[in-house]
Amino acid sequence: MDKIPLETEGDESPIQFRDCFSVRYIQSAALLCQLAYAIEQEYREAKKISVDLQLRHEVFVLNSVLSSVSFLESAINELYADAADEAYYYADEKHEALLRRIGEKWKNEKNFDRAPLLSKYQKILVIAGMPSFDEGDQAFANLRILIEIRNHLMHYTREWVVIGNGGFRGAGEETTGGKFEKILRQKFATNPLALRNQPFFPNKCLGHGCAEWAVINSLIFTDEFFRRLELPAPYEGIRGEMRTR
Repeated sequence: MDKIPLETEGDESPIQFRDCFSVRYIQSAALLCQLAYAIEQEYREAKKISVDLQLRHEVFVLNSVLSSVSFLESAINELYADAADEAYYYADEKHEALLRRIGEKWKNEKNFDRAPLLSKYQKILVIAGMPSFDEGDQAFANLRILIEIRNHLMHYTREWVVIGNGGFRGAGEETTGGKFEKILRQKFATNPLALRNQPFFPNKCLGHGCAEWAVINSLIFTDEFFRRLELPAPYEGIRGEMRTR
């Protein structure tokens, strides 16, 4: 949380502060990822797991994935808010000019706040006169599928899954789970708690491997984004707290 100024004893003047939920979200995502990893390690050693630990593992993984995308949403929205509100307290003269340009351009562009998440990042780079991400870039492509997973989980619609048939429905129509399996099968380790006859998504997909992949790729992307803007990342001071195992 950024406070301007700090309150002193006996001082009744108003206190201004700007919260930083992006930091809270990425801290949450990393911590939940660590907790899921610990349960998987316990399972590998004991070769069994209680119902309670299974539930905890599912909660940790689901919310780590959701928090990773919430981090991405918050990070770009906070940057916009700082630019729009002329909150340049962390910027030097060069970066203040950049933030001012971002704020002016964003205010003048219709529905900018409703643009798709990754489009916001791309547009900010264009406004700053910096190269945007190549859509074939691995981290960019990984975030696109991560956001699709989050959207599917948040706006879930039930569908039939045919186990042992590649995740396809009878008429040849691909299921969401089948699509995720094609893309994600080789990207990370599957959930060791899932049973052999369970479908890839969500059961085998949503384990520590997926949560770690979500956290790491989110940070790879935002690290590069802030590097291109030559702005400090809001989470710079807590990198040591973002272990995934």
